[in-house]
This record gives sequence, structure tokens and C-alpha cells, in this order.
Amino acid sequence: FQLVESGGGLVQPGGSVRLTCAASGFNFHYYQMGWFRQAPGKERERVACISSRDGSTVYAESVNGRFGISRDNANKSLYLQMNNLRPEDTAVYYCAADFQGALALTCDGYEYWGQGTQVTVSS
Repeated sequence: FQLVESGGGLVQPGGSVRLTCAASGFNFHYYQMGWFRQAPGKERERVACISSRDGSTVYAESVNGRFGISRDNANKSLYLQMNNLRPEDTAVYYCAADFQGALALTCDGYEYWGQGTQVTVSS
């Protein structure tokens, strides 16, 4: 079971970046997926999650309208398009997965986690 994030880096305020999570070792099609982040000195927080059943999504209020989560089941990949970035978006961003089956989408209690990728928003 492997989740590998990529695409982080240094970006100026107002800029954009796209994160990718490559999944392997499990049946991606049946897993709800999410992006989470942790800033220095703060607790990890949810950013966005996407259902395995119908592609429905949920977003944290702080990123709603600026970030977009999507998935490609054929390529076992998860994406996070981040636009209009702000310094407060600076954090390590983690990809996570949890078996969904017939359950409703949730951003809680994810079992599998990637190593994270750093996103720094600064001029």
C-alpha cells in the first residue's frame, strides 16, 4: 500500500500549484481519497476529500473556491489544484486513503497516508 505525493515547492502569493498523489498496492477504485495539511506548530487539518462512488467532494471552508480535488481511477492518481495561494496555505500536504465501499464520503479516520510534500507560499 503506497501513496506518493509530488508537485510541492515554493510559490508566490496568488500563484498556483498542482499536487499529485500516485497510489499503488490497493484497489484505488474503492477508496475515498483526501488531501490534508499540517503547518508548523499546528494540528493536521483536512483540505479536501473525494468519494470513490460518485466523485462527490467536500472542502475545508478556508480553501473552498480556490482549490480543486480530482481523481483518475484508471491511472490511480489523486490531484489537488491549488489557485490563488496565500501564505497561510504554507504546510506539508498529505495524501490519504480509506476504504469507502457503500458508505457515504467522509474526511475522518483515514487509514493510509503518504509521506507528504511541502508547499511554501512566500514572496
